Amino acid sequence: MLSDIQYKEDILKDGFEQHTIQLKDDYEKHVISTLVRRLSAITSEKAVLYIHGFNDYFFQKEMAHQFNDHHFNFYALDLRRYGRSYLPHQKFNDIRNIKDYFEEITKALQIIHEEGNKQVILFGHSTGGLIISVYAKDHSEAKLFDGVILNSPFFEFNKSWIVKKLIPLVASIGKHFPKVKISGGFTEEYGKYLNKAYQGEWNYDLKWKPNIAPKINLGWIRAIYQAQEELKRPFHIQQPVLVMHSEKSVTNMKDKEQLQTRDAILNVKDIKQISGNIKGDVEVTPIRGGLHDLILSQKEVRDHVYDVMFKWIDTHIK
Repeated sequence: MLSDIQYKEDILKDGFEQHTIQLKDDYEKHVISTLVRRLSAITSEKAVLYIHGFNDYFFQKEMAHQFNDHHFNFYALDLRRYGRSYLPHQKFNDIRNIKDYFEEITKALQIIHEEGNKQVILFGHSTGGLIISVYAKDHSEAKLFDGVILNSPFFEFNKSWIVKKLIPLVASIGKHFPKVKISGGFTEEYGKYLNKAYQGEWNYDLKWKPNIAPKINLGWIRAIYQAQEELKRPFHIQQPVLVMHSEKSVTNMKDKEQLQTRDAILNVKDIKQISGNIKGDVEVTPIRGGLHDLILSQKEVRDHVYDVMFKWIDTHIK
């Protein structure tokens, strides 16, 4: 490792370390992001940078171990106002422009390269998938990353056609009244089938990833809408892209089997449709039985997800 960046032990322990990245002041003044890493036991020049979704933060230790076992140095970012990077004066999860995140993503990628990694994959889930899609589109000629993996990217609001017609108006209002709060409309049931304190398999901090997401600002809706609109026209990504999504979306939130085997947050038809706008080396793979976060699906399903990812990496990333 060539960098002199200082790390301290992360909250996950078990070989995980964290480094605070200082960012330029934004509309809430002081802001940071947090880079978490777990290095491969075998010296490696390969790395992955993972970007979490909305109402989320990095806690998926098993995923990091999988990459380490495949001789990747694993890195993850807690974006500004999320998880480890949340500061008391801030509104959780908020953003006014998706491209504000480019600062911490670029700084993280630069650190990863400074630490001796020559092959780097960008990996994003849900809103993180939306963010890195726009980032990859805008930085397609950059030498900072060599491939893109999208896990159920948030390419479209999963709302009725009537609500979708209203979103541009709401986004326009958000330009002038960004702090007005409304309910995000995400189902509480999804979290209950994830967290070990309820009916799920996973331990994570419910303060940072609550079952019911905090109310969202209209400014956040505007930021998401503007980013999604950029992807509704054909665009090119020079690096290879793997898009994964559940085979089906939940149609009945009271159906336990559906909640355990489908995407309860997004409409997978939207993901497939927008993925068709990406021009380049693109592979789109539906995952039978997958949850919205495919990495948190039942073991047999997520084992398949890892198999798909690492086979794709072997054949597409040089």
